[in-house]
Amino acid sequence: MKVKAQDSMVNQRKDQSNTYEDEPTKVPESYFTGNFNLDLEVIKKEALDNSDVYCREFNIGGTSIRAVLVFVEGLSDKDLIDMHIMKSLMCKFPDEYKDESSNMKDSVSKEFIKNRVLPISGVEEVQSVQKMMSKVLMGSTALFIDGLSDVLILNTKKGKTRNVEEPISEGTVRGPRVGFTEVLSDNTALLRLHGENEGLSLIKFHVGERAKKELVVAFMKEIADSELVEEVKKRIQKINIDNVPESGYVEQLIEDNYLSPFPQVQSTERPDKVIAALMEGRVAILLDGTPFALIVPVTFSMMMQSPEDYYERWIPGTLIRLLRFGTAFIALFAPALYISFISFHPGLIPTKLAISIIGGREGVPFPAIIEALFMEIAIEILREAGLRLPKPIGSAMGIVGGLIIGQASVEAGIVSPIMVIIVAATAISSFALSHYSTAIPLRILRFVAMFFASVFGLYGVVLFFLFICSHIARLKSFGVPYASPAVLYQFTDWKDFMVRMPIQMMKRRPKMLKLKDYVRKGSEEE
Repeated sequence: MKVKAQDSMVNQRKDQSNTYEDEPTKVPESYFTGNFNLDLEVIKKEALDNSDVYCREFNIGGTSIRAVLVFVEGLSDKDLIDMHIMKSLMCKFPDEYKDESSNMKDSVSKEFIKNRVLPISGVEEVQSVQKMMSKVLMGSTALFIDGLSDVLILNTKKGKTRNVEEPISEGTVRGPRVGFTEVLSDNTALLRLHGENEGLSLIKFHVGERAKKELVVAFMKEIADSELVEEVKKRIQKINIDNVPESGYVEQLIEDNYLSPFPQVQSTERPDKVIAALMEGRVAILLDGTPFALIVPVTFSMMMQSPEDYYERWIPGTLIRLLRFGTAFIALFAPALYISFISFHPGLIPTKLAISIIGGREGVPFPAIIEALFMEIAIEILREAGLRLPKPIGSAMGIVGGLIIGQASVEAGIVSPIMVIIVAATAISSFALSHYSTAIPLRILRFVAMFFASVFGLYGVVLFFLFICSHIARLKSFGVPYASPAVLYQFTDWKDFMVRMPIQMMKRRPKMLKLKDYVRKGSEEE
């Protein structure tokens, strides 16, 4: 084959992907020509700075047709490449194909290689160097054949890195002991295994400009609103960032109001929780490399719910949910109320309790706000230190450290005993919430509430509470009011709000969502 000029090797075209308007101009893609020597030179140049990228040259089927396999050691399954792909390609082909090899056409050779030679299910074709390298660096293997301008991408990714285990961050007493893993294919298989397989739709995307990762949008095609699905897809396609190492990046890039302290996207590592959300008409987002899936749209009341609420009977499920709302209030306002009562409104405290508190504060040189800040910051430091240390040591350090600091602070006269009780109740209340990300905004806003209480007293606490309520009322998650169903006056949704009514009474899906089918399967319309 005659070698073409170097300037004819590269064809350029404009990338058609959806991007932000202020996105810088992308480097044009380079395309293969079918000239084996030139294409191989380009590949070796691309892999020059990657010592783990291997190029294995050989001849196909006992003929003079040259070929090369490109793969990454460690990411690709070497046994699959050696025992199946290379063995099949290097074995002698049938006699009828020898005649074709002397005058091989692209369509004939590709179809023969894909359908009669390669014993592998995942095979696709690419034409650009950048797309080929992106696939190779994700674990696939690229197959070049002399005379072909298309490169065959073979799915040779290694299997799962760890077994399916119980979710660590969302433990329950009753329910499945199954959690997502870091492998996307395993996670989608868990959805199909534990959910309704027939109506589940999975749409794959690639996110990350430099280090591309696979992302899947999951929804029930017969239930979810098409506009919601399109909005989710649109926001994902607008993600313009070099690398997306974890689903937290996706969460921050697709939420409605990134300045709000409240999460408008719910993360979970429980397949049963994702399946329940899909059955309600919501959309799930799963990213390769992380066990945390995302659910949209969400409401504030969802942050107070746990899968265990539905596994228990409705009375204990309701009481536990009400308890979570109460603990959320304590975690947010308990120190602020203490500061306001001690500093501005001591007359509102019962006489005997007031005498006890004053006696405990005798000798404390600091005002209530400094006292509260000292203890709250100490507890936050202990909490973070306990998370970073190994689990057995972290748990012991959190308990022992809290006891020692509290007792030592009281004996030193830095804080009062009642302040230690208030801070302990606040910390325990934040731990009682069903999800870690739910407690984070309450922990942050608690300090703001303490500031308002130290300046305006009880009026400041009420003012801050109204400010939070108005902010939640204005907030939306993919078009759904964050305060739903409280602000929509759709009383059928109140059956699963602060109270969890019996399952027999919850025959319809939430009206706050625009759905194709509101009636739960197997139930009759009311």
